[in-house]
Amino acid sequence: MPDSLDQPRDSRLPPATADSKLAHILSQNQCDFELEFFGRILLRNPDDIDVLRRQGELLSRKRLYHLAQQIDPRLAALCPRDCVVHYNLACSLARGGRTREAIDALTTALEQGYDDFEYLELDSDLDSLRGDRRYRQLLKRFEFEPDV
Repeated sequence: MPDSLDQPRDSRLPPATADSKLAHILSQNQCDFELEFFGRILLRNPDDIDVLRRQGELLSRKRLYHLAQQIDPRLAALCPRDCVVHYNLACSLARGGRTREAIDALTTALEQGYDDFEYLELDSDLDSLRGDRRYRQLLKRFEFEPDV
């Protein structure tokens, strides 16, 4: 099979294993391939910020919010002053129904300089927070009045 695709066979693997590995790769969509690829990198280097960012994005795209909730706190610990990291953490937590923690993370994002209030108001990840009094108070604290 690899010969017909002009792909070199991994000489370290027996032919059947190389063929099944190739078949596995070809059966995946791009997102699944990247999740697996970056997951292997994180096994070797669990604090790689760029890979953690990408893995978090991919998990969220696949709606695997419970797994993204494992990545985003690690990123927040590694990047304590990155407002986008804290915003993404708030989104993951909100999607997971963890309202208090989501508002805390959103507070940190805003305190660190996140200021795209228009996007914040449109972001469906935060829908679960919109009716919460603490969310409205937070926006008011940062002088943003959402359209009602």
